[in-house]
Order: sequence, then C-alpha cells, then structure tokens
Amino acid sequence: ARAMRFRPCIDLHAGAVKQIVGSTLTDDGQGLRTNFETTKSSAEFAALYRRDGLVGGHVIMLGVGNEEAAVAALQAYPGGLQVGGGINASNAKKYIDAGASHVIVTSWLFQDGELSWDRLRELVATVGRERIVLDLSCRRHPSDPSGPFHVVMDRWQRFTSLKVSAESLRALAESCAEFLVHGVDVEGMGNGIEDDLVACLGE
Repeated sequence: ARAMRFRPCIDLHAGAVKQIVGSTLTDDGQGLRTNFETTKSSAEFAALYRRDGLVGGHVIMLGVGNEEAAVAALQAYPGGLQVGGGINASNAKKYIDAGASHVIVTSWLFQDGELSWDRLRELVATVGRERIVLDLSCRRHPSDPSGPFHVVMDRWQRFTSLKVSAESLRALAESCAEFLVHGVDVEGMGNGIEDDLVACLGE
C-alpha cells in the first residue's frame, strides 16, 4: 500500500492568499466566492511549510497580479514548491530559476480545445519532463452528467476534448513527472472528494 502524503497549496488571487470555491473565478470577476482569505503573505506560508518539511506543495496564480507573491513564496522555500497559473514555454524556466521544483501547466497546452503535442514537446525541451506537472483538472459535461471527465482550461471555464482515462494518462506520462487532478465541481467546497473521479483514476 502507498502512504498518503499531504500537499499544501497556496492559491493566489490579486496578490493575496485565498481559497476560491470551485469554478467561480471568471474573466469578469463576477460571482467569485471564497471560503478562506488571510492577510498573511505567501512567503509566510511557504516558510511554514519549509519548517514542517512539507514537500511538493503548489503555488497557484489565479489570474494576473500574482507573480511577485508567487516568486516570494518560491524564494522562501527553494525546491520545495511547484508553481502554476499562466505557465508556458516562455516563462517556465524563470520560475524554475526562482526556486520552483516543478511547473504546473494546463491551458497553454491546448489550442482551440485540442491538446497540442507540439507545445508539450516544446515545454519538455525547455525545462525537462522531470520538472513538469500536467494539471488535468476536470469535470463532467453538463449535457452528459454520468459521462467521462473532460479536462477543463481557462480558469476551469472551458471544456477541452481531452478525456481523463487510462489511455490518456499513459500517453501523457511520458512527458511529465506528475499529474495534478482537481475534481472541479467539488474543489474548495469542503464537501469531500469526487468519488467517481477517484474511481476513474484508480483504474
């Protein structure tokens, strides 16, 4: 049996640490809901995780205006945190150089909702597969509530054609070190896990 590991997360919105509910983050900011906000800085949380030996946590930039806070967290815990949010082949190395152990990427890998293998290969060539975490956060399409889970992009607002399945995970595993999978419809709600998604991943 594999031991469970706790992975902390620092979600950043407008430069502040917050926990945002599910997919309520939109381009216009309307309808945003949070269940946690604090005046503590991202660096303070990173230092706490460093003190407690918590490795592999996530620093997620939710929208613009978060780069400074993200870099501050990475510098407070070099090699201990992964970073995501707006990551692409042009800026990935900057965050690795700032102290990130890995970069987390989703939206940039898709063009018109289709996975771009060329972009994935470009990212691998830039930082190496051992530094890449593919964010496959997903949800079921409202038109097919018992159907497959589709990866979603652009703040979890837009569906892609990529389905989370054993086949897709095997194919993508050749180009990354880890997967990050959120059950979007339960994220940030404090109501437990997406049971069907866990069962799907367990297959």
